[in-house]
Amino acid sequence: MRPPIWLVLPLTTACSEMAFDASSDENDAWYDTGYSSAAPEDGGGSDGAGDADDGYEPETEDDFGGLAPAPTDAFVFIANTDRNTVTRVHVDTLSVITTEVGTGPVAVETTADYRRAVTFNAASDDVSIIDTESLEVRTVDVRANLNALQLSPDGTWAIVYNDPDEEDVDDSGGGAQSFNEVSLVDLEAGVHYPRVTGFHTRDVQFTADGSTAVVVSDTYLAIVDLSGDEPEVERIQIAEDLLDPPMAEEVLLVPDGSYAFVRQFAATRLVLVDLVATTVEDLPVGANPTDLDVTPDGSQAVAVARTDGELWIYDLADPLAEPEVVPLPEDYTFGSVLMSPDDSQGLLYSTASGQSVYAAWDRTDNSVELYGLVKPVQAVSVSPDGAVGLVFHDAADGDDTDPDSAFSGRYALTLVDLSTFFANPLLLAGEPTHFTNSDDGAWGAFVMEGQTQLVALDYGELIDHEVALKSQPEHVGMLPGSHTIFASQEHELGRVSFYDPDADVIETITGFELNSGIEY
Repeated sequence: MRPPIWLVLPLTTACSEMAFDASSDENDAWYDTGYSSAAPEDGGGSDGAGDADDGYEPETEDDFGGLAPAPTDAFVFIANTDRNTVTRVHVDTLSVITTEVGTGPVAVETTADYRRAVTFNAASDDVSIIDTESLEVRTVDVRANLNALQLSPDGTWAIVYNDPDEEDVDDSGGGAQSFNEVSLVDLEAGVHYPRVTGFHTRDVQFTADGSTAVVVSDTYLAIVDLSGDEPEVERIQIAEDLLDPPMAEEVLLVPDGSYAFVRQFAATRLVLVDLVATTVEDLPVGANPTDLDVTPDGSQAVAVARTDGELWIYDLADPLAEPEVVPLPEDYTFGSVLMSPDDSQGLLYSTASGQSVYAAWDRTDNSVELYGLVKPVQAVSVSPDGAVGLVFHDAADGDDTDPDSAFSGRYALTLVDLSTFFANPLLLAGEPTHFTNSDDGAWGAFVMEGQTQLVALDYGELIDHEVALKSQPEHVGMLPGSHTIFASQEHELGRVSFYDPDADVIETITGFELNSGIEY
């Protein structure tokens, strides 16, 4: 292995908090993973459904994250899939170090204590455990045919599994393949424990203390006890019909390990699993729940019953209590809800209906107001301070899209002032692939497929700023402690640019993997 390479590029940065994290401090104890992007599998999805399936595919949540960089309090780690390396950028000095990992790293995460960065290397079927200070690398083999990585909150365990909603890993090694397995890696000891949990792993979650993991599949919920000498698995059946189970899409886990909520596509119930008594209860939810979220204060769960056009609100202190039901406007389809950070309102939308509309749900009186859009919705985000909504639009038009509109057949992004609901739609030259926010809600940024540009978003003015890059961007992120945006780019020797939107200054490092020069 070649030694790490150092480059230092001075750049003055403004002060702010850590880069945007979707979870709030008040809601750290709850984990919500969104919803599946896959359509129901052939022959599946009927358990408990009745007439619940409304003919639309499941709602999708595209976070434009891809292979997202992983920050600590001092560094940002960027995995370079094609070069089998990880780049570490020092936040204060912008020194850049690159070290080799396994073949084809497709995920990088940092532990909560910032001691380690962990990559899953799909092509070599192993996990690289990187000391964040020394960049010493340990490699642990895992099972084949996996494609996703999750770390425990305490940073002591990694779970690698096959997510059927993610791109399959090309495994040409032959032999037997299983879709029931997960690989558990003890990050302290560097030891691998393979376990069988259930067919088609749909979601993986941990309790807040990291002592228990929950793995939900189409038919089973597996409780993995991580507190002993070796992981122990107990499987609980959650599908009534094992021959034709519904697609399990989402799990919400109570941090003390007492309950887990499971949402299944085209069902008429939620599954409530008592993880202590290992019993299963049905919760009423209306027809076809397509999203399940927790309010920012962690006190309630909100389910969207898409076919019935209703919101179902559950008291998390007493999950079996009768839920509150809020009707939604008729003649429109809503399948997803996104809560504002202050819990004052929620944005309702659908990525499956093809309708160019969203709605604002006022939490104080449960009123719902409709708003039109230039195109159907591809994805929705809210700035960290809740001031601005972002609605991404695919190139495909809906039945209600004006064919003479400048947005017809084109990608677009709509910025929405969430205090007045004034909207500024922007025409985009390509499909957004990665997106980031500053923690204080002042700036956002994204990059697009086939475009050598970085687009910075001034949330205060609802204005975009285009910044030319030297090659196709791969990932974009915000450096912790500043508004500085970084964009890693395609280049055989490594390239990363740093843009300060406050000063409107961009500086680029090229060739850092072979100690090449700095471009200005």
